[in-house]
Amino acid sequence: MTEYDYEELGLVAGLEIHQQLDTATKLFCNCPTELREPEESTRRFTRYLHPTKSELGEIDDAALEESQVEREFEYLAYDTTCLVEEDDEPPRELDEEALAVALEIAQLLDMTPVDQAHVMRKIVVDGSNTTGFQRTTKIADEGEISTTEGPVGIEDLMLEEESAQRVTETETGVRFSLDRLGIPLVEIGTKPDISTPEQARDAAERIGMLLRSTGAVKRGLGTIRQDVNISIAEGARVELKGVQSLDDIDDIVRNEVQRQARLLEIRDELEARDAEVGDVQDVSDVFADTDSGVIRGALDDGGAVTAVPLYGFDGLVGAELQPDRRLGTELSDHAKRHGAGGIFHTDELPAYGVTEEEVTALREAVGAEEDDAVAIVAASEDVARNAIEAAAERAEKAIEGVPEETRDANQDTTSKYLRPLPGAARMYPETDVPPVEPDVTEVEEPELLTEKVERYQSEFGLGEGLAEQVAYGRKMPLFERAVADGVDPTLAAGTLESTVTELRRDDVPVEALDDEHFLDVFGLVEGGDLAREGVPELLTALAEEPEADAAALAEEKGLGSAAEDEVREAVVEVVERNAEQVSEEGMAAFSGLMGECMGALRGKADGDLVSELLREEIQKRA
Repeated sequence: MTEYDYEELGLVAGLEIHQQLDTATKLFCNCPTELREPEESTRRFTRYLHPTKSELGEIDDAALEESQVEREFEYLAYDTTCLVEEDDEPPRELDEEALAVALEIAQLLDMTPVDQAHVMRKIVVDGSNTTGFQRTTKIADEGEISTTEGPVGIEDLMLEEESAQRVTETETGVRFSLDRLGIPLVEIGTKPDISTPEQARDAAERIGMLLRSTGAVKRGLGTIRQDVNISIAEGARVELKGVQSLDDIDDIVRNEVQRQARLLEIRDELEARDAEVGDVQDVSDVFADTDSGVIRGALDDGGAVTAVPLYGFDGLVGAELQPDRRLGTELSDHAKRHGAGGIFHTDELPAYGVTEEEVTALREAVGAEEDDAVAIVAASEDVARNAIEAAAERAEKAIEGVPEETRDANQDTTSKYLRPLPGAARMYPETDVPPVEPDVTEVEEPELLTEKVERYQSEFGLGEGLAEQVAYGRKMPLFERAVADGVDPTLAAGTLESTVTELRRDDVPVEALDDEHFLDVFGLVEGGDLAREGVPELLTALAEEPEADAAALAEEKGLGSAAEDEVREAVVEVVERNAEQVSEEGMAAFSGLMGECMGALRGKADGDLVSELLREEIQKRA
């Protein structure tokens, strides 16, 4: 990956962090916020969505382009799905729990809450919302966070509803699941104060830590997403959507800077060549006898091959912008938006069954010379024409430089075209939800995770590593609840982090364990009814039988805590069985015999007690 002088290039970046809140109900209805499996759906229904005009009579460019692709949207509903989620009933008032969490987050970001929060509609016609818009409201603005490279301003904090979960593509469109739709979500937008890839990651990590400090955000894949807005001095603002991992943000920024820098180099070369984009033409006759499987298939189905000459583009359509992505890939992304499988271009031909003779004939058919390139699409007639026109439009923009657009972040930290940048025309007031006046008087600023780490060490005596694991882990709220109930902090921390990790590695279905399972097990230990050493075995049993009673299961498995006399009896038996070894080695035999004693007791005795009694018995015989 090329490393640039980001200051010289004039890199400017900002973040939009989207975090789901862990509330009991959704933002505008009383449905639960738990995710479901698609197989659990009880019925389905379909929608066709169309863009609407804003208050000023304008239609948003992004919504307009999305609507040009005719698609049917199918929604999976569940036994918990309500009429609000189906858009068959007006929304309820803004959820109070979600508002309270949002105000906590605003405090952590040093933001000023608004006097009155008004819900707005944001037009979205990609099928991710049954209404054709997303409800969103501004909660606070003008905050700031610290990074190692200086402060980063926070522009605004929005509270909005999560979109529906995309399940799969169908023959006629897209299938969505309604379980996720409406989960409260905060969107945090920074100011464009970020100037290096490292600072972008640092800022995202800082915001992520502040969000988790509330103890009221959802955890796991898909519950937090980062969008990154990036531009360089001669480039353009590009929004990269859906960055799932914090670890990827710096590489996402580097790759986008590289893409824009390469596009500027291509622009300069195209200007020097006096490049231009020609007219779209039907070149099906050129490929009448082709052996290319893709083209042959399209023609045999009654389709067409369309082409556009790219004068002065020779060698540049195949120029790499990002790893494994070229200018031709950008043209192809636009063509795919209209149903085509992609494009072929002369920088990569002959290939894919297209012969040298066909390339020559293609060039002659469209009037392309040696310094020119040609792009083609093979598909049904309508798709072929619309797709090649979209590719031609993207080629026109290459002559101008870097287009403003929204792009989708790929897993390999590259990106692909998604849609035009949205504008102000996508927003208009929500008339079904009354405004609210945020009350910050009862909002307490939560303890930061960094502060928790220090407190866990000083107050509970945890080591730094374990303290950090617990504070940043998903089970932090459970740890605090257990300790507040009188559970030994070391037992709670070690079980929730180390023991659970070991059980998961042993393929124990630990996801079946809920908070009450752990609290029941801790209670048995604290009550003297279960030795600490029996915790892993009892948790394993509970994971396999989640409905079982912990105490009854411990008794059934013989995991009850043994009395001291019973423990001593087991220790004496082990020592006498190994009398010769004890006589010869003395205390050196302790380590081997300790394991044998613990095995004999099968987790029914505390290790410290076994150790104490074993030392006594060895010393008697040494």
